[in-house]
Amino acid sequence: MHDIRFIRESPEAFDAGLKKRGLAPLSAEILEIDKRRRAAISDSESIQARRKSLSQQIGMAKRKGENADAAMAEVASLEQSLKNGEHEAQRLDEELRIRLEVLPNLPFEDVPEGADETGNVEIRRVGNQRNFSFPPKDHVALGEATGNMDFAAAVKISGSRFVFLKAHLARLERALAQFMLDLHTVEGGYTEVNPPLLVKDTAVYGVGQLPKFAEDMFRTDNGFWLIPTAEVSLTNLVNDMVLDEKELPLRFTAFTPCFRSEAGSAGKDTRGMIRQHQFPKVELVSITTPEQSAAEHERMTGCAEEVLKRLGLAYRTVVLCGGDMGFGSRKTYDIEVWLPGQNAYREISSCSNMGDFQARRMNSRYRPGEGKGTRFLYTLNGSALAVGRTLVAVLENYQNEDGSVTVPDALRPYMGGLELIPAPLGTGDRK
Repeated sequence: MHDIRFIRESPEAFDAGLKKRGLAPLSAEILEIDKRRRAAISDSESIQARRKSLSQQIGMAKRKGENADAAMAEVASLEQSLKNGEHEAQRLDEELRIRLEVLPNLPFEDVPEGADETGNVEIRRVGNQRNFSFPPKDHVALGEATGNMDFAAAVKISGSRFVFLKAHLARLERALAQFMLDLHTVEGGYTEVNPPLLVKDTAVYGVGQLPKFAEDMFRTDNGFWLIPTAEVSLTNLVNDMVLDEKELPLRFTAFTPCFRSEAGSAGKDTRGMIRQHQFPKVELVSITTPEQSAAEHERMTGCAEEVLKRLGLAYRTVVLCGGDMGFGSRKTYDIEVWLPGQNAYREISSCSNMGDFQARRMNSRYRPGEGKGTRFLYTLNGSALAVGRTLVAVLENYQNEDGSVTVPDALRPYMGGLELIPAPLGTGDRK
């Protein structure tokens, strides 16, 4: 949610931020609504003051035994004017809220210009792409050959964009999640949370998913939303709270299934596990002060990158341009892992600084250590990592010519010491 005071004081900066998002200037329209709203509030306050004055006059007149009919008649006439004025102020307040709540957050000044992903800027590339002595397969071919990645069975019971993982691949997914959680809690200092997967309207509104992205989520018949990411639950831990600065930063992590309708991605990544309706993810959320948010953003991105370093996977990190950022973000780093089966880098994490955008929606504040009053918190979130996509990356990067997959060293303790996911059985050996 945007601060109307900022728009009043800096309309040019507000419009410049929208322009970086590829949107037309809107400050003049918004400020006109705000002007009429404030005028309606002022008129109502004037009427209330006049009514109060008249009521005092009537009381004095009655105590003196004087006639107060004229004053009483004026009070009666003011009642309807007051109702009309309050109704108009409420209507304009609602109109202003509706206009502001669907506008994306304003990018920081150091966010690059650009209309889409072509405007993103690579800032580092880590690790070497593996040189294969054979044509590498993609994860679908590798997984289906073993019978432990079953899309056909999932289609029968759920439809497209679902999968069954079995045996070694099911364990590999679990091992990845446990490895990530251990890394982030023991070394990263995040507090592990097991959060609700079903949340109320207020929770998804608080992080900016509602009202704009309702079609991208799943909703139950009794009004709950299935979380599209654990960011929703974790960030709302500070909903409508006032914290002391000494409590900050708060850092949370969670491993959850996530649910997305993928309404806007028809035809994209329909094959395999890259884009599914249900997928596991380890999420990171930080709650901090404005002054510490940039450093926290770098720290969070580093924690996500560390997972890939420990797994020995090549990746690159890019900063998103204004036109490619998520709705609530002020600055986003995308981490893209190398997938030899696609011969491309693909997103495996997004780490975003949301500024006070979510905190304003949630009314989440803190008391500074010095000074009076309260300030809005800054919230950050990031995938660390998308577990399914990490499984894809492990399969494709650690595959062997016979279809077996070498287990990365970091995962072997979580796989019971298993060093190799065996190759598919020959056709004649299948049962």
